Amino acid sequence: MGEPEQERTDESSAGPFSALVLMLGTTALVHLGAAPDPGSGETKGDLGQAKQVIDLLEVLQAKTAGNLTAAESRMLDDLLFDLRMRYLEAVKRA
Repeated sequence: MGEPEQERTDESSAGPFSALVLMLGTTALVHLGAAPDPGSGETKGDLGQAKQVIDLLEVLQAKTAGNLTAAESRMLDDLLFDLRMRYLEAVKRA
């Protein structure tokens, strides 16, 4: 019973790594035009900046491989998949 409880704790608590990944993901969404800029409230895209943030998340994924909890790894994988798909859609629209 101890492991499922630990897994639940990992998923429900946003540690520093999860917070960093979510912050970068939000930044990428803003640059993709999928979320408004928190400062101005405007929604506009910058594909170059979005690509840089996605690349940064990929570096983070490579450098932390084997050192993440299952929940952290899954979150990063899912986020990168979503951002890559959104990026491809944005490039097609541009």
